[in-house]
Amino acid sequence: LPGDYGFDPLGLGKDPAFLKWYREAELIHGRWAMAAVVGIFVGQAWSGIPWFEAGADPGAIAPFSFGSLLGTQLILMGWVESKRWVDFFNPQSQSVEWATPWSKTAENFANATGEQGYPGGKFFDPLGLAGTIQNGVYVPDFDKLERLKLAEIKHARIAMLAMLIFYFEAGQGKTPLGALGL
Repeated sequence: LPGDYGFDPLGLGKDPAFLKWYREAELIHGRWAMAAVVGIFVGQAWSGIPWFEAGADPGAIAPFSFGSLLGTQLILMGWVESKRWVDFFNPQSQSVEWATPWSKTAENFANATGEQGYPGGKFFDPLGLAGTIQNGVYVPDFDKLERLKLAEIKHARIAMLAMLIFYFEAGQGKTPLGALGL
C-alpha cells in the first residue's frame, strides 16, 4: 500500500479485509483533515475569529438553525456513507442508474481505476491528474496514480497530526495563526 513502511504496533494490518477497511478510513479522515486545516487557516485569516469560537460568535452568519443543519447533515452524510459501506463490500454496486439518480449515465460515477478509495473517472478526476479522457472514455495513468496516492496519504497524515495539534492549542486558548505569530 502507498505509505506503508511496516509500522503497525497494534497489529491492525494482520487481516487483509480489515486492512483495506482501515486504509479507506484513513484516506477519508485524512481528506477531511486536509480540508479542515485549510478551512481553519482561511477562516481565521478572513474573519479574525479563532476557529474554536467561530460558531459562538454573535456576528457569525447562520442561515440555518442548528437542528435543521444537523438533520440535513445526518440525512446527506448517512446516504453517502451507506453507499460507501455497500460499495466497499460489493464493489461497483453503486455505479448503477438507480444509485446515481441525478446522473444521466451511471458510468460517470463508475470506479475507473478499479481501486477502492481511488475512483478516478470523469467525475472524480475532472482535471485529469491521474488519467486522460480518450474518445469520451477515462483512461487511468497508473504511474501517475501511484505517485499521487503516496503524496495524498503523506499529506493526509500530516493534516491529521496538524488537527491534533490544533485541538491541543485550542485547549490552551491558542490558534494556529497565533502560534505562527500572525
